[in-house]
Amino acid sequence: MKKGVLLINLGSPESTSVKDVKKYLNEFLMDERVIDIPYWKRFLLIKGIILQTRPKKAAEAYKKIWWKEGSPLEVISKRFTKKVQEKATIPVTLAMRYGNMSIQKGFEELTKQGVDDILIVPLYPHFAMSSTETVTVKAEEIRKKYHPRVKTTVLPSFYNHPNYIKVMSNNIKKHLENFEYDHLLFSYHGLPERHILKADPTNNHTELITNKDCCSVNSVAINTCYRQQCFETTKEIAKVLNLKKGTYSNSFQSRMLKDPWLKPYTDFEFDRLVKEEGKQKLAVITPAFVSDCLETLEEIAIEGKKQFLAAGGKTYTHIPCMNDNDNWVAVMNGWIEDWVVGC
Repeated sequence: MKKGVLLINLGSPESTSVKDVKKYLNEFLMDERVIDIPYWKRFLLIKGIILQTRPKKAAEAYKKIWWKEGSPLEVISKRFTKKVQEKATIPVTLAMRYGNMSIQKGFEELTKQGVDDILIVPLYPHFAMSSTETVTVKAEEIRKKYHPRVKTTVLPSFYNHPNYIKVMSNNIKKHLENFEYDHLLFSYHGLPERHILKADPTNNHTELITNKDCCSVNSVAINTCYRQQCFETTKEIAKVLNLKKGTYSNSFQSRMLKDPWLKPYTDFEFDRLVKEEGKQKLAVITPAFVSDCLETLEEIAIEGKKQFLAAGGKTYTHIPCMNDNDNWVAVMNGWIEDWVVGC
């Protein structure tokens, strides 16, 4: 069998026009693993309410961070893929869960090269039904429908893999060399609390969200517990960087609707850290993303800075994601070669 790799990231609108943003948001938000409510309710909510107002606001946000080459997420992902391919011994291609760079096109690009054994790599360190699961489910649907003879393997979540922790830690250290900070905030992508409970295969974590110590319990639920995996990433990075207790913390960004989401909320923390803890020099890292995107470049780097400084903070820096960092490329190539040899 000829092997190949399909890297899959989130996706992005084709442009900053309201029309393109609306098209993208429609595909993204109508995904039943993103907004997990009955179809008819999701249809009315998305088509009747959200898509009537949000695309214009989102388009303005995209305009703040858009590059001449296009969407930062897509540009960075393409650069990363190119570097990985240059060092790989097998074909490597890129796809997006949403948008024109579809997973179907990714399959076709590989199969045209004779590939019939594909390593699926969701570019998300942590498991979540709205990221990793929707990617793997979609990839399997496409495989069964269009490429039934193709074999696929999914790269496991790498939130605590030593090599991922190492390159993340080095990336943080590098960007803080010339920045004096008194607090490092690990801001992860937010999820509705119910997503954590739905993903629990044991059905025993009914008090998951209210039990502050639940993430220290050794359970099979850890394999699909996004919150626990985020905390584990922070813990491992803190060990490598020798961070002192009280100088770092976790939070979750980008909530929507009125449902309870994972806490504490990042935007609340920008105010609290200043007013309650007296923090004046804040550095923010977003470890749930391997590539900078709207959430990191606009929500954290731009709006987060405004909020922190408005609350009374003195200095603020956003630490970029690993993007196409050569060390991160080397880690990915190592995982690919391990798969090739292991097979």
